[in-house]
Amino acid sequence: MQLRHILIKVDDQDKALAFYTSVVGFVKKHDHDSGPIRWLTVVAPDDAGTELVLEPNSAPPARAAQQALYDARFPAALITVGDIHAEFDRLTGRGVKFLGPPERTGPVTSAFFDDTCGNFIVMAEPSA
Repeated sequence: MQLRHILIKVDDQDKALAFYTSVVGFVKKHDHDSGPIRWLTVVAPDDAGTELVLEPNSAPPARAAQQALYDARFPAALITVGDIHAEFDRLTGRGVKFLGPPERTGPVTSAFFDDTCGNFIVMAEPSA
């Protein structure tokens, strides 16, 4: 078994693609448009295995669930980094809005950011 795809709902696939590639630094892996469905994924430049699926948030129950999670500040995904302070500075410099600076919580240091597409994402650096 493998964990190959992580799905997040986004309010606009093109906006999400621009954010995750131009701002975060991921690369587009798949972009297949077959009429009503567009399969759009991004990956970290050094990880071709796990794909982040940018799924349109078109169904009312999905929009309501996404909004409830956003309002409660529950993350949609977790991104692991090697140097959270450097990534925090880099992303802040690119206009990413964080809820606060990186904080140590148990075995990780983490920071939450808004992906501009209806989600909070956790960026985390595990302790050595």
